[in-house]
Amino acid sequence: MEPLTPAQKELYDWLVQFINQNHYSPSIREMMRAMALRSPAPVQARLERLRNKGYVTWIDGKARTIKPLQVKKPGLVIKGSIAAGGLVEPFTDEQTTLELPHIHDSDSYYALRIQGDSLVESAISKRSASRCAHEDTVIIRRLTPEETVRNGEIVAVKVEGYGVIIRQYTLDFSEVTLTSFDKENSLKVPRTTVEIQGVVVGIWRNN
Repeated sequence: MEPLTPAQKELYDWLVQFINQNHYSPSIREMMRAMALRSPAPVQARLERLRNKGYVTWIDGKARTIKPLQVKKPGLVIKGSIAAGGLVEPFTDEQTTLELPHIHDSDSYYALRIQGDSLVESAISKRSASRCAHEDTVIIRRLTPEETVRNGEIVAVKVEGYGVIIRQYTLDFSEVTLTSFDKENSLKVPRTTVEIQGVVVGIWRNN
């Protein structure tokens, strides 16, 4: 969804609050007063922008029919938690989010919350030599159809018989090695049993 300008967001946030409190939409004059504007033209222009961007709708020709649309909650969806062994437990509440304002294309990313001391180490970022700690969050980028995983990347991967796990990926002809950093939980499985869920690109620290 296209982001709002500060002026558009001010009007949208006020509309949502007004309608939630009064259970009907405001008039143009009420919006003018709330936005400290002397003319209806700027209000009407902002409303048109809000409708074009998918934030509100109304019935043309009828007063007080403005309705805010359900806007996707900003941030990355935290899809589950991952324990030290690397097995993902999905969340049922997909409204749990992590707000990362520098990531604009949130549909391309999601997150997993760390439970316990994770074995996902510095290979996530060669500039960092630290481990994930309890309640940190791993950021995962979905691959486009044109992309392939490179050997050595850390991936969230669905494996038949194992569920979704996080491992370092190595492809050797028809066999995939999924390396755990304690080496004890590493797997070698046929390539046909592996479905890539995304590439781990970073850690959000729970400071």
